[in-house]
Amino acid sequence: MPLLVAAGHEVTGTSRSDSGVRRIEAAGGRGVVMDGLDEASVRRAVLDAKPEVLVHELTALSGGIDFLHVDRSFAVTNELRTRGTDMLIAAAQEVGTRRILVQSHTGWTNEHSGSRAKTEQDPLDPHPVPIARTMLDAIAHAERAAVEAGGLALRYGPLYGPGQSVGAGGDTLEAMRKRRVPIVGRGAGVWSLCHVDDAASATFAAVTHGAPGIYNIVDDHPAPASEWVPGLAHAIGAKPPMRVPVWLARLMVGDFGVAWMTTARGSSNAKAKRELGWTPRYPSWREGFRTGLGLTEASGAPGTRAA
Repeated sequence: MPLLVAAGHEVTGTSRSDSGVRRIEAAGGRGVVMDGLDEASVRRAVLDAKPEVLVHELTALSGGIDFLHVDRSFAVTNELRTRGTDMLIAAAQEVGTRRILVQSHTGWTNEHSGSRAKTEQDPLDPHPVPIARTMLDAIAHAERAAVEAGGLALRYGPLYGPGQSVGAGGDTLEAMRKRRVPIVGRGAGVWSLCHVDDAASATFAAVTHGAPGIYNIVDDHPAPASEWVPGLAHAIGAKPPMRVPVWLARLMVGDFGVAWMTTARGSSNAKAKRELGWTPRYPSWREGFRTGLGLTEASGAPGTRAA
């Protein structure tokens, strides 16, 4: 919102609540209350705004993820990525919107074998753990709908930053301080992280740049959990993470969490950098953990401590 407003765009933002509308208006936009799963509400909001560009960022993940019941945590988000996406695109097409951006995700969604960093040409995981199948199908639906409408699907990596937990798993920093974020097995699962500011700047770039298609929005340095988990602990002044065997981790975070921590693959951002004209402010999670978490000396996490 601040980037769009500063560039002179007229921006309408939606929220489910009046408090969300006030946040939008404080950032310089026009706030509208909308229910992303109510067709009449969606159509009314879009037809009233008549956007030249539609940016679809709707999810229902503010409460974090229960990895043991991840399908339940994503139930509403799955609807927003399927039925919600279809309603938004239909309304946008009705008013002649010329450009559509749809939020997607990259990380556990990649095939868990082969190259360390997947491109947009690589397939989504053909064999996800059963509990993640509906989530993956919803992501694939959102991407397909966006591209078929001549739009762009932006695959954000796991986000971090001030007030933002890595992987949307609740209060990750607090859990890290309590040594509740372990390294599972050898910690070989590769993650491509993304600072929230870089997700915002990439989205801003995609408003005017890039051909229809899918784009990975991640930093330049994919890293296994065995590197970034202790790196985050060090950056916030916490004790080193514990190591737990796979069988024990499965009781704690289920098959989904174990797979993400042990066999996942990262993603390449080369296409986004080339076609969106985008460069991440935090090209490495190491720099991002050191200076981009919004922590202070008082919080027990010196901003100058290297990860």
